[in-house]
Amino acid sequence: MKSTTKKILFMNLILFIFISSCEDFLEVPIPTHKIMSETVFNDETTAISAMTGIYHELFNATFSSGGINSVTALAGLSADILEPISTNNYQLTEFKENEISPSNSANLKLWASAYKIIYMVNSLLEGLENSQNISQETIDRLQGEAKFVRAFTYLQLLALYGEVPLITTTDYRNNALSARNSIASIEMQILTDLNDALIKVNTSSDEIERTRITKFAVMALLARVYCYQDNWEKAAELSSLVIAETGTFEILQNLDLVFLANSREAIWQISPKGRGNILTYPNEGQLFVGTSTSSIKLSDRFVSTFEPNDSRMHHWIGFYSSGTRTFNFPYKYKDRSSNNNITEYSMVLRLAEQYLIRAEARAMLGNLSDAIADIDKIRLRAGLELIVNINPEIGKEALLELILEERKNELFSEWGHRWLDLKRTGTAAKALEPIKPLWEESDLLFPIPEEERIKNPNLGQNTGY
Repeated sequence: MKSTTKKILFMNLILFIFISSCEDFLEVPIPTHKIMSETVFNDETTAISAMTGIYHELFNATFSSGGINSVTALAGLSADILEPISTNNYQLTEFKENEISPSNSANLKLWASAYKIIYMVNSLLEGLENSQNISQETIDRLQGEAKFVRAFTYLQLLALYGEVPLITTTDYRNNALSARNSIASIEMQILTDLNDALIKVNTSSDEIERTRITKFAVMALLARVYCYQDNWEKAAELSSLVIAETGTFEILQNLDLVFLANSREAIWQISPKGRGNILTYPNEGQLFVGTSTSSIKLSDRFVSTFEPNDSRMHHWIGFYSSGTRTFNFPYKYKDRSSNNNITEYSMVLRLAEQYLIRAEARAMLGNLSDAIADIDKIRLRAGLELIVNINPEIGKEALLELILEERKNELFSEWGHRWLDLKRTGTAAKALEPIKPLWEESDLLFPIPEEERIKNPNLGQNTGY
């Protein structure tokens, strides 16, 4: 027992040194890599602890944290969902106006934190390749989980920046001067990692927690990737496999239960345990729940698009009023108290998205009746009239518009779904030009951070910056 405890403490120490010294993926010291690969993975306990450390770091990493500079916040501002409460915060205002400076520090933090996670994954994978005393079963599972995280991270980078450096090793000399890779090559790596993960990860978690990657999380992310790529047959196939797991997942009729820890609607969540202190709530609760110091609110225009009897408006949208300060805020996460009692986890993948993916895929394939059945599953939970009753003869284009609208109202303030949906469906200009007078087509991509381009002369810049 003492030996195991010492190993865990040693692992935590190494992970702390690793994270603290890694401001971005270009500045990782060689000694840390040697310790990670040659020492840490000499037994299963430390290897598993290393993967747990990556899960924990996802809660702290800016891009995935759900905090002020996360994908959720910045992509929400870039779309038509969120707005900064004060125009004095120029970093947030730049995202709201889609006039982002390459020197914007929020943009840099998002980029650098994503590459930190990628470096950690690459280090873990190299350590597993060099291991001697770990069972093949454990190696396979950890490789699968790590490759999922890498694919997930690259999917975020690809959606926000387009072409980015594809880093799959810890060779800092090559990484420091990496040029941007093509979108096609990054998409290929994402699919390669996810298909390998699908073979290697467990069907279910060893724990009751929904914070480790399972086959169903891989299937759910693959369904999203295929949706982004307009591969509708595969998107429908993968989402159907997840939806069929009725013993594990369900659409919860009580909207207040959806974002609780280990919710049955959750496919994959990130636990706030990664913060490692008494603040035991997701960053989304701290960021969004309205207070006198809140920095972000819901757009009034967005709130006005809900039908009056939509239950999501009553359960997932809050209203703050104090003096002259009044605004609507996302209220999916309701806990921002430090009481050592974790009630909510940060939601990454959930079942409702799979129904929406399958509805879109079926509509694109011409199977309108089944697409209506899927969208009605979401509308039923929202307390809305069912399409099968009020418009059973709806045409394909009208149904696709309705699905996009339901995605907006169901997935708002979650991982920038609205921003990515507007981009992939070619509807960004139509939605954003009326409310963003400076809108240009080049605004569809965030700028490559200037600080990274100064360090690496091989990094190009996106058009318009």
